[in-house]
Amino acid sequence: MDVSNLEGRVAIVTGGGTGIGAATASKLAIHGASVAIAARTVGDLERTAASIETRSGRRCLVVPTDVKDEAQVIRMVERTVEELGRVDILVNNAGGTRMGPLRNLPTKAWDASFDLNVRSAYFATREAGVHFLEQGSGTIVNVSSDAGLYGVRGGAHYSAAKAALQMFTQVTAAEWGPHGIRVNCVAVGGIASERASAAWESAGIDPVMIGEGTMLRRVGRPDEVAAAIVFLASDAASYITAQTISVDGGHPMGGIPNA
Repeated sequence: MDVSNLEGRVAIVTGGGTGIGAATASKLAIHGASVAIAARTVGDLERTAASIETRSGRRCLVVPTDVKDEAQVIRMVERTVEELGRVDILVNNAGGTRMGPLRNLPTKAWDASFDLNVRSAYFATREAGVHFLEQGSGTIVNVSSDAGLYGVRGGAHYSAAKAALQMFTQVTAAEWGPHGIRVNCVAVGGIASERASAAWESAGIDPVMIGEGTMLRRVGRPDEVAAAIVFLASDAASYITAQTISVDGGHPMGGIPNA
C-alpha cells in the first residue's frame, strides 16, 4: 500500500491562493486528492487552481471565503461536499497578523489576531468535523508558528493566538481520536512566501539575517512546509496525532558559537 496515495480523498485548504496554502493544495493534488481552496482574493485562487489542475489533472475547486465570517465558512464546507462529494482532509492554513509593541496594541488588533488565527480554525474544524464524525475518519492539519512555541517580541497577540491554536489542536485530537480522526499542527519559522518576502522587504528586513538564526542557516520555502502538511494528512502519519511539529530550519540554540 502506498501510504502517501490520497486517491479518492477530498481536501479543503484555507488561505489556499498563495504561499504555503497554494503549495499545500498543489502537493495534495499531486498525491491524488481533489482539493477546494479558499481565500478572499478570487484572482489568486483562480490562478492557483488553474496551475494545480494543469499539473496534477485533479479537480481544484475555487471557494471565495472570508474565514473570519462564520456563515462563509459554513458555506465553504457545504459547497465542497456538494461539488466534490465528501471531505477527508482539512488544512487550516489561513492566518497572519500585523506586528506591534504591546504597550501600543489596541484591542481591535488583539481581537483581529484571534479571529483570523483561532476563531476561523474553530469554525472550519467544527463544520468539517460533522462529516468526519459521520464517516468515522478524517484528518486536520493546523498551521501555526514558532511564535506560538517561543513567542516573538512585538507579537504578543499573534503569539498568544498561535499558542491557542496549538492547544485547540491537542484537545480536538483527544476528543475526536476515538472516532478515527487525527489532528496535528505545524509550527512554521521564517518561510519565504510571496507575502512574507514582500513584508520583509517593506520592513527593511534581510531574509539572509532571518535564515542565519536557524540551524540550517537559511529561510524555508512554502513547498517544504507543504511536504510536512501532506505527510501529516496522509496514511504515512496514521499513528501521529495531537502533535505540533516545527518546520523552522532548527530553532536557535545558545552556547559556544561555532562549536
